[in-house]
Amino acid sequence: MADIYHPSLRLRPSEQRFILLLGDLVASVCALFGSLYVWREYNRLVLLAEGFTENQIRRFQLGIEVPLWFYVLPLIWLVLLVESYELHTAANWKRTLRSIAVAPLTGLALYSILFIFIHEPNALPRIGVGAFLVIATLLTLMLRGLYIRLYTSSGLMRRFVIVGAGRGGRSLAEVHSKLHPPPFLLLGYIDDDLAKQGKSYNGLAVLGASDKLLNLIDDLRISDLVIAINGEIKGETFQTILDAQERGVEVTRMPILYEEMTQRVPVEHLESDWVIRSFVDQIRVRGMYELFKRVMDILGGIVGAFILLLIFPFVATAIVLESGFPIFYSQERLGKGASVFKISKFRSMRQNAEEDGQAKLATENDPRVTRVGDFLRKTRLDEMPQFLSVIRGEMSLVGPRAERPELVREFQKQIPFYRARLLVKPGLTGWAQINYGYVADVKETSVKLEYDLYYIKHRTWNLDFSIILRTIGTVIRRTGR
Repeated sequence: MADIYHPSLRLRPSEQRFILLLGDLVASVCALFGSLYVWREYNRLVLLAEGFTENQIRRFQLGIEVPLWFYVLPLIWLVLLVESYELHTAANWKRTLRSIAVAPLTGLALYSILFIFIHEPNALPRIGVGAFLVIATLLTLMLRGLYIRLYTSSGLMRRFVIVGAGRGGRSLAEVHSKLHPPPFLLLGYIDDDLAKQGKSYNGLAVLGASDKLLNLIDDLRISDLVIAINGEIKGETFQTILDAQERGVEVTRMPILYEEMTQRVPVEHLESDWVIRSFVDQIRVRGMYELFKRVMDILGGIVGAFILLLIFPFVATAIVLESGFPIFYSQERLGKGASVFKISKFRSMRQNAEEDGQAKLATENDPRVTRVGDFLRKTRLDEMPQFLSVIRGEMSLVGPRAERPELVREFQKQIPFYRARLLVKPGLTGWAQINYGYVADVKETSVKLEYDLYYIKHRTWNLDFSIILRTIGTVIRRTGR
């Protein structure tokens, strides 16, 4: 596609998400009307097969009875697609296919559960629901294909330059290079350090000093500047940035763009008072959110405890037959404010998995995990006993993973801001759990902490609900970690 230059077409992430949401809403509303048509036609054919004539069908209005909840299906469809609104997923065709495929499967599973308990056929019309899921899936795929075609083309992508070729700027460029497809075009660096002129870092050249910035904006059609300068900014550089902003160029700080790109917080590039500014000041205004979260925890905990009772005989039998007793295992974990509590899980490892008494991180393909335990972990069923901790208020449905005291003591010596994850209750599932796998060393633990801190900083009702839905998708795909 030819390069198109039009600043108004270069959409911010929030604007891209709105377009995705609007497109999916249009697709789901069209699917609603399409499913009603299919349902009516199916009903008409059934009546004709039973001996009724067209005149009798029209005269006696032998049509379909549409329950009121059926008209809410478009909104339910948007909720099922929540994972696909993450921009890296939306721009990648394989991830888009996977997330959209999960939506109708999840909807079908929820419908099947309701069908077991509700036996009135008119209350749960199979033809209508089935037609809606099929049509909504096809229309959504068509619109998402159009989105990928248009807004990942170079002409419609935003064009960024990093101001500062130091450690922060290079880290941002490194993260950008690992995103496929990239969310925007990164053109290079601006830096006043004479020693950096003419050099390249992470495959990007230093384009010049700040005195050339305004000319570069016109020559390279720059739409955004990212400020990645550690310490004070020179007065001349600051004024040039202001002049660029007056020309309509967007100016963003490096940590903000890092969070936007990765849904993580850059712990290695934060100032010492960041926890105070990002967390402590915000906690005071989260009263309603905390109340809502506790109500949801209690309701979710009760549902989870009921499911625990249903699956216990089967899980317990499988564990005992493979590796004997005990069925559960308990460990001390740290909760909010470093309070110590005990969690219980279905045992997924062999007996005496830590014979030396030393705490060890679970790893991918951990040899200590049994065959039954591997299934329990992938489906998250090993976590089910923790719903009791949720009801007691020691844990939440969503939050950072509850970690062992000895590991917390060790990690907080090596990773900046590690203890900040104790500002909230640990969760059964969380942002880090659904976005990152097992960790084997301090570096990977630091990445997982970045996801935890992102959640703590941005936690909302919508984000919690999104994490819960994505966790359900994880259970269905059996990709738990």
